[in-house]
Amino acid sequence: MMGPLAPLVPHFLAFHVLTLALWCAGLIALPLMLSHHDPSISQSDYARIRRYTHFAYTLGVTPAAVLAVASGTVLVFLRDAFTPWMFLKLVFVGALVLTHGWVGHTVTSMEETQGLHQPPHPALQPVAAFIPILAILFLVLDKPDFSELRFPHWLSQPQGGQLPFLAPSR
Repeated sequence: MMGPLAPLVPHFLAFHVLTLALWCAGLIALPLMLSHHDPSISQSDYARIRRYTHFAYTLGVTPAAVLAVASGTVLVFLRDAFTPWMFLKLVFVGALVLTHGWVGHTVTSMEETQGLHQPPHPALQPVAAFIPILAILFLVLDKPDFSELRFPHWLSQPQGGQLPFLAPSR
């Protein structure tokens, strides 16, 4: 841990858990809200569903996702958590981000194409969110020891070279 910032770790952790809970709840609830879309409903009902899902996604779920990722990044550095289980957790966070994008695409598609767009089956997107959520919970709570796994040398040791792209020159 970083010396002067160590007392802030519990606050960042509480904030991270809160924003994660909001993000994950939104990824589960929004597809269920979208499942109430029926092309034969009245225009006012359609507009209400569209408005609620749009505002929930743009003003609730997405800011919670950004804040969860930002606070998690700060926690990784504050707690010096550069371990194999953390990198595996980041893979599942990436899967959660992809699910977030899929839900957002569904919200946008329903918003722009009245009566033409059918959302995916109501269970599909929540299941796609549950898998990485449960994997992340397992990794964070168990913190498995991957020391017996043998990673390639190029993946486990610094190589001392530049990244394979040109850096801008001044």
